[in-house]
Amino acid sequence: MNVAAYLNRIHYADATSLTTGTLCALHRAHMLSVPFENLDIGLGRKIVCAEESFVEKVVSRQRGGFCYELNGAFAALLRELGFNVTLLSARVPRDDGSHSPEFDHLALRVDLDEPWLADVGFGDSFVEPLRLQVGFEQPQDRRKFRIVEEGGSLHMEMADPDRDFKRQYSFTLTPRKLEDFAVMCHYHQTSPESPFTRKSVCSMATVDGRITVADRKLIVTRGGKREESEIRSEAEWHAALRQHFGVVL
Repeated sequence: MNVAAYLNRIHYADATSLTTGTLCALHRAHMLSVPFENLDIGLGRKIVCAEESFVEKVVSRQRGGFCYELNGAFAALLRELGFNVTLLSARVPRDDGSHSPEFDHLALRVDLDEPWLADVGFGDSFVEPLRLQVGFEQPQDRRKFRIVEEGGSLHMEMADPDRDFKRQYSFTLTPRKLEDFAVMCHYHQTSPESPFTRKSVCSMATVDGRITVADRKLIVTRGGKREESEIRSEAEWHAALRQHFGVVL
C-alpha cells in the first residue's frame, strides 16, 4: 500500500505513532474525507470483497463506499501503520425487533493499551472510535454513545440530544476474515431486499454536522439544524456529488 497516498486522501499530516491520539485523529480524518456511498450499486458496477479493491477505490479513484469497502480499506491502512486490527461481524436491528444476518455489517476492533471500536463505514455515527468497554456513556459532539451487553452479544447504542438511546448494531468479539463477509457483500449489491439497491446515497460528516445526497435530495445538517433541497436534474446531481464529495462518476 502507498501509505502516503492514503494519508493524503484523508488530508492527514500528523503523527502516525501507535497511540490512542493517532487512532482517534485518523478515524476523524477518514470520516471527514471519505463518504459513505453506494453509487456503484445503482450503476451496476460490481464491488469485489477484496482489500486491494477497496483501497484502490478509496485512494486512487477518490471514492467512498459502504461498510465492507470503508472499514476494509481503513483496516488495511491501520495494519500498514502497525496497529493491531480485528474484523468484527455486526447485525443491524430491524423494525420488527429481529436482527439482520451475521456479516451484515463490518466493524473493527483496534487494540492499544485498551480495546477500541472503530467504524468509518456506518454512515451517521461516531466520528472518533469508542472505548470497547461496557457500562458508561461516551459523549461525542452533540451525541452520546454507549456499549451494552445483553443476550451474549455487545450492542452499540446512540442517543441524539434530548432522546433516549437507540440500538445501532449488535456484535461479538469473534475475530473474522474479510472473505467471511463476501456473501453479504454480494447480497447487498443484488438483492431487491437490500437497502442499498432501493435508493442511492452519498453522505459524509462535516466539522459541524453532515452533508448528504439521498436520491434527488440534498440534505445539510449544521449544529443540529437540518436543511433539505431538491436536486432537479441529472446534471445537478452529478454537480452536487462533485462539489460536496469530490465524487466523479
